[in-house]
Amino acid sequence: MAGAESGTGKFDEVASQYDDIHAKGMSPSGEPSGYFAQYKIDRLKRLSVTADASVLDFGCGVGNVTELLAENFSSVVGYDPSAGSLEVARKRLPGLTFYSDENLLPRAEFDVVVLAGVMHHVSPDQRHAVITRASDTLKAGGRLVVFEHNPYNPVTRRVVDNCPFDEDAILLPPREVRSVLTAAGLDDVKQAFIVFFPHALAFLRKLEPAIGFFPLGAQTMTVGVRRSE
Repeated sequence: MAGAESGTGKFDEVASQYDDIHAKGMSPSGEPSGYFAQYKIDRLKRLSVTADASVLDFGCGVGNVTELLAENFSSVVGYDPSAGSLEVARKRLPGLTFYSDENLLPRAEFDVVVLAGVMHHVSPDQRHAVITRASDTLKAGGRLVVFEHNPYNPVTRRVVDNCPFDEDAILLPPREVRSVLTAAGLDDVKQAFIVFFPHALAFLRKLEPAIGFFPLGAQTMTVGVRRSE
């Protein structure tokens, strides 16, 4: 994401260099930054999100994840409060709709809403409001999917500590991610730890679905369902 409701100026400043900065930050994993965007798409497919799903990328930044969502799902929309980031995203994906004002986002419109690396840029006192607003855009029965860094993973801590646009990041303990989804009224909240193995151990990645309970994955994926009205 580029900044939720705070820190948008920082993301405006780095928007044109975001991809290069992000790739450098991800270098300890041995993978290009695009690997992590594709990883999220693969996880959505494991959730049985079908190709005809309508998807909102909430906090889309420059559109790295949005681009892959658009390649895999029939209807994709992006939202981000950073004007500089959306300028890059719109040039990258001229056929997509992007919103910069959350008040203009449609209600009860999407099958899936994705927040990828958003919440650690949101001040703790605003997290409930952000998740509530994001969930308002879901259809009844739609799913909110939150990807976040895991502060208990030492490589993750290293990456965040060395990333210029993460200098004010406040990482969320996994239990807080679950709690904020539950507090926003989402049902059936489930969480898995993901991204366990660097490139050098890529042959072990097939084991990841079976070890999602182990709390040392580099990231978490937390899913909640909007209850029927």
